Amino acid sequence: MEKMNGLSLDMDAVNIAAIKELFPTAVTEGRIDFEMLRSLLGGSVDDSKEKYMFSWNGKIQSIKTAQAPSSTTLRPNKSKSINWDNTGNLYIEGDNLEVLKQLQKTYFGKIRMIYIDPPYNTGSDFVYKDNFIDSIESYKEQTNQESSSNPNTSGRFHSDWLNMMYPRLILARNLLSEDGAIFISIDDHELNNLTRICNEVFGENNFAGLMTILSNPRGSQNTDGLSFVHEYILMYCKDLDMANIKGVDKDESSLAEYSLQDDNGKYRLLGLRKRGGAWKKEDRPMMHYPIYVNPHNGECSLKKDAEFTIEVIPARPTGELSRWTWGKEKFENERHLLVGKPVNRVGEDEAWDIFRKDYLLNSDGGEKTTRLKTMWLEKEINYQNAKNEIKELFGDSEMFDFPKPTYIVNRLMSIICDDDSYVLDFFSGSGTTAHAVMNYNLKHGANNKFILVQLPELFKEKNVAYKAGYRNICELGEERLRRAGQKIKDTWQKVKEEEGLLANNNEFSTDVGFKVFELDSTNINPWDNTRELDEQTIFETSSIFKLDRTDSDVLYEIMLKYGVFDQPISEVEVNGKTMYRVGQRHMIVCLEDKVDDSDITEICKLEPRVVVFKEDGFKDDNAKINAEYNLKKAGIEDVKCI
Repeated sequence: MEKMNGLSLDMDAVNIAAIKELFPTAVTEGRIDFEMLRSLLGGSVDDSKEKYMFSWNGKIQSIKTAQAPSSTTLRPNKSKSINWDNTGNLYIEGDNLEVLKQLQKTYFGKIRMIYIDPPYNTGSDFVYKDNFIDSIESYKEQTNQESSSNPNTSGRFHSDWLNMMYPRLILARNLLSEDGAIFISIDDHELNNLTRICNEVFGENNFAGLMTILSNPRGSQNTDGLSFVHEYILMYCKDLDMANIKGVDKDESSLAEYSLQDDNGKYRLLGLRKRGGAWKKEDRPMMHYPIYVNPHNGECSLKKDAEFTIEVIPARPTGELSRWTWGKEKFENERHLLVGKPVNRVGEDEAWDIFRKDYLLNSDGGEKTTRLKTMWLEKEINYQNAKNEIKELFGDSEMFDFPKPTYIVNRLMSIICDDDSYVLDFFSGSGTTAHAVMNYNLKHGANNKFILVQLPELFKEKNVAYKAGYRNICELGEERLRRAGQKIKDTWQKVKEEEGLLANNNEFSTDVGFKVFELDSTNINPWDNTRELDEQTIFETSSIFKLDRTDSDVLYEIMLKYGVFDQPISEVEVNGKTMYRVGQRHMIVCLEDKVDDSDITEICKLEPRVVVFKEDGFKDDNAKINAEYNLKKAGIEDVKCI
């Protein structure tokens, strides 16, 4: 019986498979023949010694760190969770590099939106120290210290930050769906370097924009020289051509433009004459033609007669001949949207121009949106609003050091997410992203799911959160989600009451729960290659499972390593033995002992596609051999043991 692989997704194998699909002759016995690949690519290979490139001390090692498989796991913690059995949201405590590796098999190409607010590298931020040789020991070392810093006096000041970000962005890109996007908050310290590594990881052609946000209108007071009032959000798509970047709701000033109204609703008037680029008659001569206006009602025609007496030629106020934005065919089809009006022009006694009606509502009845601007000046993005949101939940605005307003994440979600998208934040900090997703779902009746990842950094004793009883940022972040979820539920209930409607919990459909998982070493002794053998470990490794691990721990690790971590679980009774069904008919996991032929017969009736057993869980060797034979005879090809 084939054994399960206890490692995370092998990115080297994925990359080699991709090359093999494009260039089969360049891959021999699982290895790349670079000479053959070079000959196949021909003139596309850059052999010059001098070329445009971006490098730093440790770059190659950071790539290897991203590619190195991991045997770690995510252990469920139901006591910290809310609505475990029904929620689709995840909060994961752990080093995000290791967690991103573990998410690859299940969420590869499934995440629609990633938002991160990483350390800005100001000299005192926590800097992740990666050690792919023994990642768990490195992780435990980081979580047992109060803080770490990256002083700007260090000769590797920028390199250390780049080595922290680069492998995480590589893994993050794998998780994005083809129509997905990543948004990264950053300030001036590393903006240039971040842009350059994003150009490498996501491709310069997938750069969607840089948004400048007025985060602190009063200006920073703790810097010499200039007072900074802004930060940035960098946006890259997995594939810009595939991304459906939607518009955002119009603001109050934009809505005020729709001040006119007729039987079809509110509208504004937009000039039909082309403005901006390619405005000249010579640029599109077929779109330069006279329009005739009825001076009594403003109606327009292409023919001059007794009613349509005013001739209007597209021309700039300076007299230069221009063109319309509509051709004659579109004019004839939609002339009911056009109106001619007299305008004031210097040097002309009576001048007329042509306008088109732009209605506020689309044909489906929804309000038109507008493209998201690259300069955000709205009062809602002021970071003081984030402090206010925290104060509403905890009574103290200083619980978190640098929270972001939920408004920012909600606005980004509105341009990239559907109603059932995954939203990932692997520097989750104060938990703003999760809070925003829950708010968004309630407002739009959506079912987006969040995945948060956060290193459980310790609070210093002088910290406000420490004095309130929280020892690390994960404890506080999880409590924020509990309180935010309850507040959302209470607000919904209050609205229903104000509307005079009776409401109960069964009617409330927004998912405000979350499952908590904790990064740890593998639950399976044969998969743990980091343990040194001594009298204690020799005794412990006599069992397949580690002594302090539960069936639930093992079950979720199997799902994680198999790539079905997002599937629902149910217990099934088989001949008095408790087994687990993953998905509707996807997988049966049997962690029981003394499995025999009668158990296998009943498993076959459940018609799973995959069955997983303990290697030592069979009644005897014959039962194990018969199990594989009978399961495959029943059409179940994927049978494995751990």
